Amino acid sequence: MARKSKSNMSEQYLEENKDQIYENALAEIQSFELPLGTTLRSVYDDQPNAHQRFMEKLDACIRNHDREIEKMCNFHHQGFVDAITELLKVRADAEKLKVQVTDTNRRLQDAGKEVIAQTEEIIRCRVQQRNITTVVEKLQLCLPVLEMYSKLKEQMNVKRYYSALKTMEQLENLYLPRVSQYRFCQIMIENLPKLREEIKEISMSDLKDFLESIRKHSDRIGETAMKQAQQQKTFSTTLQKQNNVNYGRNMHLGRSRILESKNEITLKRTFEEDDEHEEEVLTAQDLVDFSPVYRCLHIYSVLGDGEIFENYYRKQRRKQARLVLQPQSSMHETVEGYRRYFSQIVGFFVVEDHILHVTQGLVTRTYTDELWNMALSKIIAVLRTHSSYCSDPDLVLELKNLIVVFADTLQGYGFPVNRLFDLLFEIRDQYNETLLKKWSGLFRDIFEADNYSPIPVANEEEYKIVISKFPFQDPELDKQSFPKKLPMSQSVPQIYIQVKEFIYASLKFSESLHRSSTEIDDMLRKSTNLLLTRTLSSCLQNLIKKPHIGLTEDARHAAEGEIYMKLNQKIDEFIQIADYDWTMSESDGRASGYLMDLINFLRSTFQVFTHLPNNNNDHAAMSGKVAQTACMSACQHLSTSLMQMLLDSELKQISMGAIQQFNLDVIQCELFASSEPVPGFQGDTLQLAFIDLRQLLDLFMVWDWSTYLADYGQATSKYLRVNPSTALTLLEKVHRGMRDSSKKNNIFAQFRKNDRDKQKLIETVVKQLRSLVNGMSQHT
Repeated sequence: MARKSKSNMSEQYLEENKDQIYENALAEIQSFELPLGTTLRSVYDDQPNAHQRFMEKLDACIRNHDREIEKMCNFHHQGFVDAITELLKVRADAEKLKVQVTDTNRRLQDAGKEVIAQTEEIIRCRVQQRNITTVVEKLQLCLPVLEMYSKLKEQMNVKRYYSALKTMEQLENLYLPRVSQYRFCQIMIENLPKLREEIKEISMSDLKDFLESIRKHSDRIGETAMKQAQQQKTFSTTLQKQNNVNYGRNMHLGRSRILESKNEITLKRTFEEDDEHEEEVLTAQDLVDFSPVYRCLHIYSVLGDGEIFENYYRKQRRKQARLVLQPQSSMHETVEGYRRYFSQIVGFFVVEDHILHVTQGLVTRTYTDELWNMALSKIIAVLRTHSSYCSDPDLVLELKNLIVVFADTLQGYGFPVNRLFDLLFEIRDQYNETLLKKWSGLFRDIFEADNYSPIPVANEEEYKIVISKFPFQDPELDKQSFPKKLPMSQSVPQIYIQVKEFIYASLKFSESLHRSSTEIDDMLRKSTNLLLTRTLSSCLQNLIKKPHIGLTEDARHAAEGEIYMKLNQKIDEFIQIADYDWTMSESDGRASGYLMDLINFLRSTFQVFTHLPNNNNDHAAMSGKVAQTACMSACQHLSTSLMQMLLDSELKQISMGAIQQFNLDVIQCELFASSEPVPGFQGDTLQLAFIDLRQLLDLFMVWDWSTYLADYGQATSKYLRVNPSTALTLLEKVHRGMRDSSKKNNIFAQFRKNDRDKQKLIETVVKQLRSLVNGMSQHT
């Protein structure tokens, strides 16, 4: 019931408010507030048949509005009628006005046709003007591009490729981007890489032509460079000699006298040639056009391919270097072959040095040094091989001069050439061999042509002629009146002259070797010794073997005496260079160098006697006797000289170490004597030459004074050959040496009891020796 009651109450409420709801919906409709869907839905969503009630409300509202409209129309009807009446009055005027307007419009249209035509013409002209302006603007934008492209073509035609690349760079970076929308610009852009490749190909072709040309002209470049280096050296030498008139005269007087006349001629000729042949100094750049290299380098650098170009250039030049360093098989036959070989090499490296200094990075100092070291090894090997084929000393000398000029030239360009000068020392030995072979023939010819008779001189003039060739001096001969005979045959001065010529020829090779005067003198001494000890000696041996050569008895005795004298003089020369340390504490354990050299000299000298002719018994016996006598004389002279050295009054003290060293040298002398340097000696005959020295040294080495004093005067004495005076002199020197040594080492006095005992013994022996010497003096 309660639920029903609530429902009735709701329906009653809705019924009471329906009118209000419809009123509100009508108000919304009249207000034209859209959309109306919500309003209409609120009407139709109510109770059934509610829309009928709403329609009724709507009709009532319409009727209400119609009544209001009617009232309004009735209120304004008279005014409307009056308006219509007025309108009808003006109808005729309107028709008339329409005709006038139509006529005016027709006349206006006719008049406007000309204006329209003019206006269209103006419009067309304005459009054309605008187009022209646009075209001008675009042309002004395109013309620089076209001008630059035209300039590029012109540069290509005249082969200004580096400038063409710069123009391309400007086109790509500055001009073409402004007009890239045009088709002709695309064509240009597509053509530029092709032009670059064309430039690269052309420049590379020019470079290849340059490399081929430089290979052909290397010898001319090198020849010019070597000529300039030689002229510069000659000028410097001439200037130096002018500033110093006595150039080399003090230190090398003999050598200067030999070269004096020839040097004067050379200097005079040098000045004359300088005056007559003044030529412009040419350089590699004067002889060769290097522009292809610069151009190609710049082009590849601009294109970013500089490294490719550098590698290509260096590779090609290495190939050319190998070709240049390959000599002709017949190069050693003429000096021109060597000159051409050197000129090509110098030309190659002069070009590389020029490229090094005028370009940045194309070649480096490391690269050129590496290339030069490779080339130098090849050059030395080639020269070492080809020079060995040379048998003509003149050709070897010319080769040496070429090598010096070659080395000086490259040294002027900064290349190290010390190895070349070292090679010259090897070639110098070969040069000396060729000289020795040549002079061997000269000596043989001189000996063949000699009659081995004294040189007759009829007057002073003839005597001076002979003396001018051979500096012979003999006071006894000078006292004799003319005519007279010189104690020599024609071969002697002729041999002397040829020896001088040999020294001069040998000296010619030693010049310009950048060596000190001492080294040059040593080389001259060595080569001259070989000439005398080997070549001349061999010729003399062959001469002596010939049976038709005969000497008179007076000449034979003189020759024998001269042999003994010269041999002893040579021994004295060796003795003079002996350099003993008379205060040494102990020996070196080996014989002295000077003595070994002396023994080697004696051995080689006496070997000559083994080749004397033996086809004649008397002649062989005579020669054998001379050999034995010479050998015995030499050993006796050597023994006497060594003894005098020990007993020299200027030598104040001798140590036992020096005695031991001296004993080693005497042992070598005894070994030489026992080796039978000359056959024919019986037993130890030759060794007896050193018996005095041996007994004296044994006495001191063993310190056997008690035996010496006890057996003195007996025929069986072990030291029979030791003179008391000699023993006393040497003992006093040894005694002084021991005392000085003791003074220097006095800090160890407590350990010198044996030395003190030895000195006491020495003092006792000295007293006894003095008594023996005094007894001998009184007996005498």
